[in-house]
Amino acid sequence: MLDAAARRVLDRPLARVAGVLDRSWVSPDRLTAAGLVLGLGSAAAAAATLWWPALALWLVSRLADGLDGPLARRRHAAGAPGDAGAGGFFDITADFGVYGAGVLGVALGVAASGDPWEPFAAVLLAYYVNGAAFLAFSSLAERAGRQLDDGRSLSFLGGLAEGTETIVVHALWLLLPAFAWQLAWVWAGVVGISAVHRMWAGHRALR
Repeated sequence: MLDAAARRVLDRPLARVAGVLDRSWVSPDRLTAAGLVLGLGSAAAAAATLWWPALALWLVSRLADGLDGPLARRRHAAGAPGDAGAGGFFDITADFGVYGAGVLGVALGVAASGDPWEPFAAVLLAYYVNGAAFLAFSSLAERAGRQLDDGRSLSFLGGLAEGTETIVVHALWLLLPAFAWQLAWVWAGVVGISAVHRMWAGHRALR
């Protein structure tokens, strides 16, 4: 829901940072890999109840993830060779890995403190259905010639829960671990509603 607004605010600052990072030894794929490693580190720190390090790693991970696209577009505009499809594939699979690991890490951390882990299982189920809906739509929309082009590698159906909200909620879990399981129930409901909406909207768009 907030991704379009966030891109309007962040596109220029991220493009400027990408310009600073535009060196021969920095590539979009390396930024994606850095985001993946940092995100997995955040999940491991959360599982060990190291909440502040987990939060710091999470935010830096998502910053790295936000910079790979602007750097790739900068290189493409300059005529540098590259394969946007491969980069986009790596980016989306890394995101899924980081988000799933993040949920699991927080679940293990709160369970170690005696809080329930079940809300995080509900979040993972909602992520699974939501991801299946928009990935299936992206693939089938391309085959049907009905892509939604917003500058990203895939055709994303908008929804109540998007990347911006996901980053914020995961950060809140790490910032307020005592309330993480209550937030997780709410978030599971929001993502579930978004999944149902994407299923409906995708089916309607492909008819």
